Amino acid sequence: MKKMVLVLVVIVVIHVGCKQNTQPVTEVVKQEAETVNWEPLQNYYLEHLTTASAYVDSLEQLPMTGETTETVFAKLREAFKIAEPFGAYLNPAIGHRANGPALPMVTDDSQRVLLPIGLQKIEESIYEGEESEVRYREELSIMKGLLGNLKRKITDREVTPQRFFIFTHQQLMRIISLGIAGFDAPVSFLGLQETVVSLESLKEVYQLSIQPLVLEKKADLDARFLKNISAAQDFIKGNPDFESFDRYTFIREYMNPITRNWVDIRKTADIWEPVNNKPFNFDASTFFEADAFNLEFFTPPINRNPTEKRIALGKKLFFDPKLSENGKMACVSCHAPQKAWADGMVVNLDKDGNPLQRNTPTLINAAFQKAFFWDGRSPNLLDQITNVFNNENEFDSSVHQFSTQILKDTTYISLFKEAYGRIPKRNTEIIRAISSYVSTLNAFNSKFDRNIRGEEDTFTEEEKLGFNLYMGKALCATCHFIPLTNGTVPPFFSEHEKEVIGVPETAANKTLDDDLGRYLLPNSDLEVYYGMFKTPTVRNAELTAPYMHNGVYQTLEQVMDFYNKGGGGGMGFDLPYQTLPFDNLNLSDEELEALVAFTKTLTDAEVGEEVY
Repeated sequence: MKKMVLVLVVIVVIHVGCKQNTQPVTEVVKQEAETVNWEPLQNYYLEHLTTASAYVDSLEQLPMTGETTETVFAKLREAFKIAEPFGAYLNPAIGHRANGPALPMVTDDSQRVLLPIGLQKIEESIYEGEESEVRYREELSIMKGLLGNLKRKITDREVTPQRFFIFTHQQLMRIISLGIAGFDAPVSFLGLQETVVSLESLKEVYQLSIQPLVLEKKADLDARFLKNISAAQDFIKGNPDFESFDRYTFIREYMNPITRNWVDIRKTADIWEPVNNKPFNFDASTFFEADAFNLEFFTPPINRNPTEKRIALGKKLFFDPKLSENGKMACVSCHAPQKAWADGMVVNLDKDGNPLQRNTPTLINAAFQKAFFWDGRSPNLLDQITNVFNNENEFDSSVHQFSTQILKDTTYISLFKEAYGRIPKRNTEIIRAISSYVSTLNAFNSKFDRNIRGEEDTFTEEEKLGFNLYMGKALCATCHFIPLTNGTVPPFFSEHEKEVIGVPETAANKTLDDDLGRYLLPNSDLEVYYGMFKTPTVRNAELTAPYMHNGVYQTLEQVMDFYNKGGGGGMGFDLPYQTLPFDNLNLSDEELEALVAFTKTLTDAEVGEEVY
């Protein structure tokens, strides 16, 4: 009898357990999310935006320059940095204008050039004192309007689990790629102390929202996270000097543990429904993993998730000269695997053997860009390849007419049918297939990546110095953002930096190059675009000489010297809209050598050997 009762109990337990497990995961997530009161978090962000506005009011009552003004401005920036994650998430355009570079902006519709605005422009006015009082007051008034816009957004949009985990992830990216690099506060160098504030804010919003869930499920994770936050803050406080701050150690030993904790916290809280429309792989433990970025986000919707068959077709097409009108030019003509997917030439040759206009960039990690060609005229890979087909100096093949010459190789017939189910009538599918293949040429396993992730400890002191200079005094990372090291702007990765740096015509540095870059594009003949070019990646630069849009420099040492001199403006060229500081960076020979040494750690051995 006792045995029968025991059996019945077991059956009941199993039956109940099975019934519980049949509840949809989304319902469980929803119920967990409903246990979190998000209102205090919304009020937290509103409170700090209100505080930021109050500091703008205070600045309006003070002279443009002076110690008190600088103190109030620093408080304004801190209040804004606390509110920025949610406010900028809700309105990225306004968030960027409120805290973006102090550069002129061009309106999309009327192509009207607008004067610089936002915190970085106010910072220039206050710390450099070169702005008129009238314009400075206008800057403050506009700033108050921007804050008001963000405040209305936060008032109208409540915090949800999805928004919370997305904007906190973006906040972590801001710290690593912008805050400690001096991008946010390039004149006052307040970025390090603001990083302390941003980390404190991350801790506070965690405590105001999901901490009880984490404590209930994994109390040791809560303790580790809070301990790591404090340790990172203490590390900055121990050396707050912008130039000597050890960013390599800070990221590797302090920020990466926090990022790992945060991924674990999100999973432990279990109130998140995965999204795939953002640039991040939210499950990657740090921003330096090989899969840290979501390739689908960077790919046009029409070409996402290609099959292996389409990639294989694209690979074969990439190497086939029959795609060009005269049968003499292929993609590989300019992008050779043995040359790190560049060509090692100053400029390559067109289909008729004449020099092309500009240097060939590498295709490695090209998929993680938001602008293509040196002048940035193409927004994505599909458009870039289409332009090559249409260019009379390159493929000179109509996109709308299928390149039937390639079918002389009969293996294409089966490849097309396997990839697309048919033989296409236009080159559109060819372009899509090539794009899919190029999107596989990615490499994030360099010596730098392995060391910053903590997988090995082989960085030399010179390489560490080089990275710290790259992220700090040398200002490299304010255009070549880590970890991608290209110009795709974090944390939204929706636009690409284009800069006026004043590249010379020859390595003698005597004359400005006559290539006007973006200025030559239709409807772009504005002074601010004069000599403007896209910011390329620094990854694998050791393998992709010569450098710059015109291939003017043969060595990395020459490149570093150019920047150290203040670019073209520092060399005396007339460039009123140069986006680099005109000042000499005052880097010593030792520091310049360290920058070169670090750059070489971005060479990816896997691309150099396996892909070839």
